Amino acid sequence: MSQAVRRLKCRKRKAFMKIFNRKLKITSSALLTLCMVFVMTSCAENSSQSEKSQLAEQTTVQPTTMSAEEINDRKLDKFISDMTLEEKVGQMFFVRCPDEDAVQQVSEYNIGGYILFGRDFDGKTKDEVVDDIHSYQNEADIPLLIGVDEEGGTVVRVSSNPNLRETPFLSPKDTYADGGWDAVKQDAEEKADLLLSLGINVNLAPVCDMTSDEYGFMYDRSFCSDVDMENRYVRTVVETSKSKKLGTVLKHFPGYGNNSDTHTGIAYDDRDYSEFENTDFKPFYQGIESGADCILVSHNIVNCMDSEYPASLSQKVHDILRNEFKFDGVVMTDDLIMDAITDFTGDEAAAVTAAKCGNDLLCCSSVDTQYPAVLEAVQNGEISEAQVDASVKRILKWKQNLGIFNIDTYQKKVKSTEPTDTVGSEE
Repeated sequence: MSQAVRRLKCRKRKAFMKIFNRKLKITSSALLTLCMVFVMTSCAENSSQSEKSQLAEQTTVQPTTMSAEEINDRKLDKFISDMTLEEKVGQMFFVRCPDEDAVQQVSEYNIGGYILFGRDFDGKTKDEVVDDIHSYQNEADIPLLIGVDEEGGTVVRVSSNPNLRETPFLSPKDTYADGGWDAVKQDAEEKADLLLSLGINVNLAPVCDMTSDEYGFMYDRSFCSDVDMENRYVRTVVETSKSKKLGTVLKHFPGYGNNSDTHTGIAYDDRDYSEFENTDFKPFYQGIESGADCILVSHNIVNCMDSEYPASLSQKVHDILRNEFKFDGVVMTDDLIMDAITDFTGDEAAAVTAAKCGNDLLCCSSVDTQYPAVLEAVQNGEISEAQVDASVKRILKWKQNLGIFNIDTYQKKVKSTEPTDTVGSEE
């Protein structure tokens, strides 16, 4: 090969390499750029994802764990919201069991419960009493409170019948005198066992009233006049009854003292408020601390609390229970047919006033007149439906605590409207 040819080939090789290097440089630069773009994009995406994740963590509402009580409250609120106004008002009536049409009255007024008296037990066997109570419960959509005054001593609605107990229960005083505190506890246990065996789920006891007047109205029914002794008595009865799932009712708030019988007329209490704070209030405080679900308010006019209205109809007295005592259980009236009330106001007006001032349960003997009056008062806004709802909620909670109402298994009873066949009827 000639030297000229070799020089030509050399120049061509150099030119090619120059072009190749230039393209390689461009390609490398492009690749580098692409890599940088990819890296930046990935970082941006990762950063965005991180920011989104952080934002999600910040905005996500962490689930909260509700207590069993809160869950139950929500269930009750929903249950009550589905009730008719007529059903809700009916739950507020704790009615004296009538001589006739007792079964019919249960569904007619959707009542909260029956109170039984001596006449409901006189001469009956245990099976007959059980059958009677079962017939009332069978008619009720929501299980009934079935109450009785079985204090012992002068007030023995059940044990006065020898078919139900060989001997009547002794008074609280005599029970303690016979056997001390062990006897008091045993007495409470025996009362609970007897009443529950009959279908009775509430005993309107213990009596928290204290008096030193041997001739006073409450002397034979009270335990003693010593505060510490009275407190222990109330605690023993309430705790023992509660362990058996028998309801108790602390009575008669704010304390009778030495006052006269409100069954026969209006009674005025002129004592200073400090006396109630130092004596009469304390057994009620003890009963609340021991787990009592209900307090019954007397018909006394207690001047230091409210000189205008009987305690059972007094907003001021009920404010003491709710605000000072912090009591959130059921508050009920004494019987609204007692002379202390009928002498003070009319029948229907008494029931409305009692509901307005804060009573959850209206103890009455004339539901046929008192129920329509309260229902109308709610319908026209004189009594708020929210207040009725609050009362019904307390009542249903009490029934839950007694084990007679289970909201999780509740099924409304469907009653037949078909006429029943009778023997001898013609097709």
